[in-house]
Order: sequence, then C-alpha cells, then structure tokens
Amino acid sequence: MQQRRKSVFASAPFAMKQAALGAGVAARRNGAPLSLAAVVFALFVFATFLYNEDIKSITDFQFAAVRAKAPDLHLLQEAQAAAHAAVDTLARRGEEVIVRVMDAAAAANNTTTTANVIVDMGQEEKDRDVTMPTVSAGAGADEARRREDEEAAEKAASARAAAATAALRTVVSVPETCDLYRGGWVYDEVNAPVYKEAECEFLTEQVTCMRNGRRDDSYQKWRWQPKDCDLPSFDARLLLERLRNKRLMFVGDSLNRNQWESMVCLVQSVIPKGEKTLTKFVNGGNSNVFYAHGYNATVEFYWAPFLVESNSDNPKVHSVPDRIIQWHSIAKHAKNWVGVDYLVFNTYIWWLNTLDMKVLKGSSFDEGSTEYVEVDRPVAYKEVLKTWAKWVDRNIDPNRTAVFFMGMSPNHITPEAWGNQGGIKCAMETLPITNRSASLDVGTDWRLYAGAQEVLPTLRRVPVHFVDITALSELRKDAHTSVHTLRQGKLLTPEQQADPKTYADCIHWCLPGLPDTWNQFLYARIASSPWPADATDQTASKQQ
Repeated sequence: MQQRRKSVFASAPFAMKQAALGAGVAARRNGAPLSLAAVVFALFVFATFLYNEDIKSITDFQFAAVRAKAPDLHLLQEAQAAAHAAVDTLARRGEEVIVRVMDAAAAANNTTTTANVIVDMGQEEKDRDVTMPTVSAGAGADEARRREDEEAAEKAASARAAAATAALRTVVSVPETCDLYRGGWVYDEVNAPVYKEAECEFLTEQVTCMRNGRRDDSYQKWRWQPKDCDLPSFDARLLLERLRNKRLMFVGDSLNRNQWESMVCLVQSVIPKGEKTLTKFVNGGNSNVFYAHGYNATVEFYWAPFLVESNSDNPKVHSVPDRIIQWHSIAKHAKNWVGVDYLVFNTYIWWLNTLDMKVLKGSSFDEGSTEYVEVDRPVAYKEVLKTWAKWVDRNIDPNRTAVFFMGMSPNHITPEAWGNQGGIKCAMETLPITNRSASLDVGTDWRLYAGAQEVLPTLRRVPVHFVDITALSELRKDAHTSVHTLRQGKLLTPEQQADPKTYADCIHWCLPGLPDTWNQFLYARIASSPWPADATDQTASKQQ
C-alpha cells in the first residue's frame, strides 16, 4: 500500500473547485461524452471539498489504478451490499457503528460513481474477514476510552466496598469514665421507639400491649439519657456484622425471654423477608432460636430460671407450687452454653415467691431425689451464683466469648411507694416516677443485687460485665404489661381486665419498651469493644 499523502486539492482555492465542477456540467449540457479523466477529476474535487477529512482515511481505493472505463454498476452494488451487511452485523453485536454513504451518479454514459462507506469499530473487528471499503482509524481511541471507563468503574466499586467495610467495622465510642447507668428518663417522640409493635412479626401476645387493648403509647417514648455522656443509638446492621457467624444467647427466666424478644425485634427490621427464621423449643425444648440467614447469626433464648437445675426447668410446664433447686448442679444446662460467642445471664424473679428457698438434698432430680432443706433466700442465691461462676471460669474461653450478667428487673406492686395512695399495683400508670424526695422502695430485694456484686469479681479468667439495670428500671412503673397481656396462655377477658388487683402483671414489660433500653446497654458494650484482627480481615474479605 502506498504511503498516504495529503491531497493537494484539500487546499485548492474555491474558484478552482468551482471551475472543475462547472466544466463537467457544461460538457454534459452540450451532450458531449465525458472523458474518464474529466469524470474522475470532477468527482474527486467534489468529494475533496465535502469529505476532506474522510478521504484521509481511505486506503482501499487507489485512484491511480482506476481502469480506462467506467466502474461496473453490478460490482458496485455488490460492494455496497457487502458493506451494509457488515454494518448490520456490527450493529447486532452492540458495537457503535457510524455509516456514511455518498452515491453520486453520473448521467452520462450510464456511469455510476463510487460509494464511500466508513465504519467505526474496534481493532478486533478490523482483523475479521469483513468486506467493506474503509475502516475508521479512530476505533483504537474508542476502545481505549471504553477500557478506561471500565477501570474507573471498578475503582469506584472498590472504593464503595472499602467504605462499607470501614463503616461496618466501626468501634462505637463510649468513654470509660462515663457511667451509662446514671442518668434520667427523657420523653422523646422523635427517636423513640426504635421499632413499631406492628412491624415486628416475632412479638408474642404476652408483650404486645397496644394490640391487647392498651390505649396510651407514651410508655414507648421514654429514652434513657446518661448523666455524663450519650447512650449510643442502636444500629442493627452494625450489631449484625458483629454477630456474623456467631451466636448471642440469653439464659435465664421469663424476664430474659422478654429481653430476648426485644433484641430479635431490634435486629430483624433490617433483614429482608425470607432471610429470617424463628424456631421455638429446640435443644430439648429449652431454646428459642432466631436465625439471620445472610449473617449466619443466631439470637437465642435458653430457659433456665435458676441457672442451676430445678423442678421448674420445663419451659411449658413450670408453674409448680413448691420450687426446688439443686444449687450445685449446672452441667445439664451448661452443656448448651459451650461455644456461644455472647452469653447474657439473669436470674431473679423466680426467687421472690418465698422468703426461704427449698434446696434439694440429693445430687440430681433425675435420680429421683425429693428431700430438701430450706435456706435463706440471699444465701441460696449467692451459692447458686458461685456454682455458675465456677463453671464460667472453667469452661468459657475469654478470647472468644463475652459474658454479661443482667441486674434485677423490678416489679411494681406497691403504688404507695411512688405516692399513689389507693392505687392498684401498676394498673393505669402512664408516667415514670420522676420527682421523688425520699428513697424509692418498690420491693426490690437488694440483698440479691449485693450477692451478685460480690460474686462476679471472684471470676479469675473470664471477665463478666454487670448490666446494672435495677435502679433505672424501678422508675418505670408505667411500662409493665399490666392487664394487657396473657394469663395461662390466654388473653385476659374484659372482665379480667377490669380486675387488676387479681390479674395485672406488674413483672413483665410491654414491647417496644423498657427492655429495648437494656439491649442498648448490651449493644454499647459489644459495639465499643475492639474488633479482633482475624474478624476484621474476614469482614473486609466478605465485603470485597
């Protein structure tokens, strides 16, 4: 192929071009046959004027090799058809195709001029066996731009993934000098509650007070405000990332089940439908398990109201008249706690039926032992916690498992304690206890609180965080289920609701409500702990 040279006609004066075209037209008017040279010259000048830049890219047509007679019309039509077929092929492939066709017909001697077809495509298409007159030299630049765009898009996606990973690995700030449990209740219609009762499909009838007929919802709108700092806002996605491939288990009585329901509702709101499952009465009937599929994470509740063995360990049939414990026997329950990543224990409300606790003389209920001795409640409570603490210290790996112990959840059955003379337990209460001049005494057994405070520091290997909810929960006389709940598995009838002295439940709590705040304390402790190095690496790899 000859080296491409710049046409001298590209810079010819306008008058010269006009003269060339004029000569051709005049010859046709006189009926004189056009010479081949005249036709070629006229068309060349005309094409040069209109398509100067396109002519620079023409390589397949060599005007110096034009034959002595006019181009064959049949061959020209075949060339045009082949070019258009190639263009259609590229268009079907999604390539950017630009076609410019210029047909100039010479009337004299039935002669037809050439057709110029320019197709812009990638270099790989140039290499294919496609019949077409010309290929644009700008295709390489288009391909380069496409690759640059793809690289930029990949970099942007990587940056977004890195930002998401960093956000999910956030360590929540909780000053070590701040006591989260000292503060007050603030009415907040904007930020409370964190979820709506109707939006959590996993709530049981026992705690859905509004659905059960309660008219005021103000109990949902009180937010705990620590004195010297802020309680971190609950971030369900962040907590679920902490729980990825892990287990969070609440172990204890119905108050811990109350808190477990709250935690399920707090995290489930960000999980798509079909990606969450709740299974009840597993592990021999003692466990309820909420499973977040996408995170391979569980939030579980294990029924063990005294932590140690008792005759009340059947979660379906536990309302026995004489409650008996085996204070040194814990292995039967504890085997289900091994390997759990976050353990949240409680035991309190089941200790309040009698002043003395019945303690089994034998080693186990399974061996048929029935004789018991009666022991002062605080003594028995402390002994049970020693058994529990010994098991934790021997069987829990502190590098894997975080352990929490919940403070005592108070009840409100003495309205005289908050100045409501003539009141009936917690019935009709709609506000927390706010202004009080004297010390508050709603019946909490602070001796058991003191026993927990004494035993927990004795653990040598495993640190246990005490979630001190007792005093701040004593203020919430308004937040109990009262008459808007179940009794023996059935909703209270209107007649029963009208008899709060007999039927008001001033032990358990409505949801949304107070247990959500307890879980905010748990969240603050979990989310403020450093990320383990291996967990950080795993999270980053999952995001990428």
